[in-house]
Amino acid sequence: MSKESGEVGENSSEHTSKALHETALYHDVKLSQWPIIYSEEYNISFLGLEKLHPFDAGKWGKVFAFLKDAKLLRDDTTVRATEATDGDLKVVHTQDYINNLKLSSIIEGLTEWSFNVAQITEVPPVAFLPNFIVQRKVLRPFRFQTGGTILAGKLAKERGWAINIGGGFHHCSADRGGGFCAYADITLSIRFMFDRLEGIAKILIIDLDAHQGNGHERDFMDDDRVYIMDVYNRGIYPHDGYAKRAIKRKVELQHFTNDEHYLALVDRHTSEALKEFQPDAVVYNAGTDILEGDPLGNLSVTPQGIIERDRIVFSHVRHQNIPILMVTSGGYQRSTARIIADSILNLKQNGLIGCEEAEHAPLPTRKLFK
Repeated sequence: MSKESGEVGENSSEHTSKALHETALYHDVKLSQWPIIYSEEYNISFLGLEKLHPFDAGKWGKVFAFLKDAKLLRDDTTVRATEATDGDLKVVHTQDYINNLKLSSIIEGLTEWSFNVAQITEVPPVAFLPNFIVQRKVLRPFRFQTGGTILAGKLAKERGWAINIGGGFHHCSADRGGGFCAYADITLSIRFMFDRLEGIAKILIIDLDAHQGNGHERDFMDDDRVYIMDVYNRGIYPHDGYAKRAIKRKVELQHFTNDEHYLALVDRHTSEALKEFQPDAVVYNAGTDILEGDPLGNLSVTPQGIIERDRIVFSHVRHQNIPILMVTSGGYQRSTARIIADSILNLKQNGLIGCEEAEHAPLPTRKLFK
C-alpha cells in the first residue's frame, strides 16, 4: 500500500520537509510480470571508449538474455524500467550536483559536464566527447538503472522480493559521484520507500560488493532508520574512513579471501544483523566483483560461491517474510553476467523467488524489448 500523495512517513518527518513530487517511477505492474526489472537502455556504449574501463558496460543486457534463454523471462513478463527525472533525483541529490552533470562550458572544446562524467566513469577521454553523445550514452543509462532500483523498492513491498538487473551505484552520495556511480540509486530507493510506502520504517542495507559502499554510508550517516552491514576488501578503493562511521556491522576482508571463509562470514553476519535490527525491508547490493580474478576486487570467491552467497542472503531474509530488493552492482569480468543469471535461476530453483502468474502467462503478441 502506498501513502497518500504529499504525505510523508511517520518516522521521516524530520528528514522530509516538503510535499512529495509527482513521479512516474512508482507505477503499477501486472501480476503476470516477474518483479525483475530491466531496460535495453541500461547498457552503456560510447564509441568504444567504455573498453578503457574494466567494467563490462553491457553486462545487464547479457544477464537479461541469459534469463530469456533459460525460459525464466520473456519480454512481456519483465518489468521495464523508467528513466529517473530531475525531480526524482532531487529527492536525494543537490541541485548543484545535478547541474554539474549538465552542459556548462568552462573552456573552448571542454565542458564541465563531460569532465565530471569522465571523473565518475573513470574513463578520461569521455571529457572530450561531444556533449550530446555523453548525455545519451552515459548518464541516460544510469538514470534508467536508477529508476529501476527505485521501482524495485515498491515491488519488493508488494511481492516480497524484487531484482533490478542493473543498479547498485553504492559509491555515489547526494553531492558526489565516483567509482562508475553517477546517481545514488540505493539512497533514492530507500528515501522513496520511507516516504511513499506504508509499514516501511526501518531498512537494512546488506552490501556485499567487494568495495566499501561509501555513497549510501555518507547519505545515512546520522539516520537511525537505516542499518548498514558492509562486507568488503579493506585493501581496495575507496578507503573512505569518514563513511565507515555509518557502518553498523563492518566486516573487513583480506586480499584473496576464499569461499569457505567468506560464506561463513556472510551467513553469520546476515543472521545477526536481521536479529539485531529487525528491519521492515532489506536492500541487497549483490556485487560480483568478489569473483576470483577480478582486477579490482582482489578476492578469491568462485562462481559457485557467489551463487551460494545470494542463496544465503535470500534464505535468511525470505524465511522471515521481510521484503528484499536486489541490485547487481559491481563486477568487472566478462563472466559475471552468466554468474548473475545462474544465481537468479538458483534462487528460483530453491523456491526463494517465484511468480506463478508470470510462469503461466499467455504468449505475447508483440516484442517489448530489442
